[in-house]
Amino acid sequence: MVAPGVQPGRGRPWSRRTASYVPAMPGTSRVVNACRLGMFVQAMVINLAPLLFVQLRGEFSLSWEQVGRLVLINFLTQLAVDLAGGWLVGRLGLRVLCVGAHVLAALGLVVFASAAAGGGYAVLVAGTMVFSAGCGLLEVLLSPILNAVPSTRKAGDMALLHAFYPLGKLAVILGTAGALWLAGPGVWAWIVVGWAVLPCLGAWWFAVVDIPPLVEGPQRQRLRDLLRLASCRGVLLAMLLAGASELAIAQWTSAFAQRGLGCSQVVADLLGFALFAVGMAAGRLWYGLRGNGADLTAMLLLGATGSAVVYLVAALSPWPLLALAACSCAGFAVSMLWPCTLSLAAAWWPMGGATLFAALAAAGDGGAALGPWLIGVVADSATIAASAWSWLPGGYGVEANGLRAGLLVGALAPLLLVVVSCWLRRQTPHEKLS
Repeated sequence: MVAPGVQPGRGRPWSRRTASYVPAMPGTSRVVNACRLGMFVQAMVINLAPLLFVQLRGEFSLSWEQVGRLVLINFLTQLAVDLAGGWLVGRLGLRVLCVGAHVLAALGLVVFASAAAGGGYAVLVAGTMVFSAGCGLLEVLLSPILNAVPSTRKAGDMALLHAFYPLGKLAVILGTAGALWLAGPGVWAWIVVGWAVLPCLGAWWFAVVDIPPLVEGPQRQRLRDLLRLASCRGVLLAMLLAGASELAIAQWTSAFAQRGLGCSQVVADLLGFALFAVGMAAGRLWYGLRGNGADLTAMLLLGATGSAVVYLVAALSPWPLLALAACSCAGFAVSMLWPCTLSLAAAWWPMGGATLFAALAAAGDGGAALGPWLIGVVADSATIAASAWSWLPGGYGVEANGLRAGLLVGALAPLLLVVVSCWLRRQTPHEKLS
């Protein structure tokens, strides 16, 4: 069978597994690999600062709320860029935005590192805003570009793309932890500058690669029409809760292991943060390679339930080793929340175009901004947390109990996502748009 608009003998070779032809596009593998590098860069930039939370707090005399505020600023900046993403694509074009996103990521890292030379917290905030703008553009652009590449396994390809997020996270964890261990915490600024090389490479790659056009014109479903559907609003809510569920525990794992569980930075980064990334990569790689065709709403419900369990275990366990193990397992539990929600929206409304992906990115980044920040706010309420957790054995201090209370509040996001996932399983997404 030949797909509509595809001539026999052209496109990807026929196989019994797909039983169809897929239109070929010059440089398809190159643009897919460029998107994967972009996802790697996005993960590297977003997860670099949390590795330095304890170091920055000591060097600049910051509160936990100020540390968490950097995460809030990060994702609020991404949120603002997401909201403007559809408009920017129509005005500037994909290539300019893809190259510019990588340039902003590199520049922001350099500005962030310059705080060590003077300027303090204000420079950290400025650098965070610049590289977050680049990450926001990447969030808007990469998924719709990949979705525009001809393929018979869209959900699997989306999962593979997002597998490069935890791989980038794992690389920055291992590289940064190793450099800090070898050279000492005083060289953190030079480490940040060194990582800026990767977004420079990404900028060059997108400058030369062939980029497929996105769905535009009369074929595209308008976002304002989609928002009239209850199912679309439910998917956006799921995306917000998925962002909060994933990023809240991801951004605080290292600090929680160090201050909450008494681990050294090397142990916290390698056994907590790194294993989180390994679990996330394993989940997304498995789905990308083997799980294509699975029920997306069922996968979302399963991931939300597992995420709620690991949050509660990490917050309530009286044994530090079990709490650390829960943080490590959280990576696998949350691995499919973000890509499953994106794939669900792409499957239900394939003509949504860049504006639909921009709205999804905005919802996800909104949750990613609020979740980690709320944990920081609760962690600063140490007096209340200390009395609430006084029953725990093992000599936990006020600071440790504050972080545990923060994680308990963070568990609300996956618990609510369980409810939303059950509701989505009963929805009819293909309502007619009148």
